[in-house]
Amino acid sequence: MNRAHHHEKHFTSSEMVRDVVIGMADGLTVPFALAAGLAGVVGDATGLIVTAGLAEVAAGSIAMGLGGYLAARSQAEHYANEMLRERAEVAEKPDDERAEVLEVFLQYGLTREHAGPIVDALAADPHRWVEFMMRFELGLERPDPKRARVSALTIAGAYIFGGMIPLSPYFFFASVTTGLAISVSVTLLALIAFGYVKGRFTSDRPWRSAWQTAGVGGLAALAAWGIARAIG
Repeated sequence: MNRAHHHEKHFTSSEMVRDVVIGMADGLTVPFALAAGLAGVVGDATGLIVTAGLAEVAAGSIAMGLGGYLAARSQAEHYANEMLRERAEVAEKPDDERAEVLEVFLQYGLTREHAGPIVDALAADPHRWVEFMMRFELGLERPDPKRARVSALTIAGAYIFGGMIPLSPYFFFASVTTGLAISVSVTLLALIAFGYVKGRFTSDRPWRSAWQTAGVGGLAALAAWGIARAIG
């Protein structure tokens, strides 16, 4: 009997999605709130909104990208330090480490009789032994050496892309009122679309994610506009 080969589809780019979400979420929300707040006090000076908005996008993308870079570097350094410690323990306390490996398999429901040969096989290869302990004892995955740079560029790029959406209407309309109205409409649509796509990757309720994302962004912009109007 011929059997069709079974292909399983799993999403494996969670780190990339996380970086895009971080960058886009702040990129859509912060410049949107800033522009809305300025629109409440600058009259028809759209040039000021554009200048301030672009400055914020530049500063925000650099800060967010640098934050992502440092976070990824810290993760890589933590992994390297834990691996050095685990290698030392395998070399200096092999019996204790064998007992820890056995305990891992027992937690998965294997008996001592079945787990014993597996423990022996791992102990015969120190490299694989350490790799096993890193993943199943400490819950750490080997980080991609390019992760820090990719994370920084992804977050910064997503922030810039998101930030240009609420600012773009002010490029084309001299009236702040018109620019604000279009910016609100375009940005809320972008927030809904972004929230929906994010929800498709991170949950089974994308529309809930869409409305939550739009609500947070809209509330931030409304608060900034209201405070600016009250102070101005």
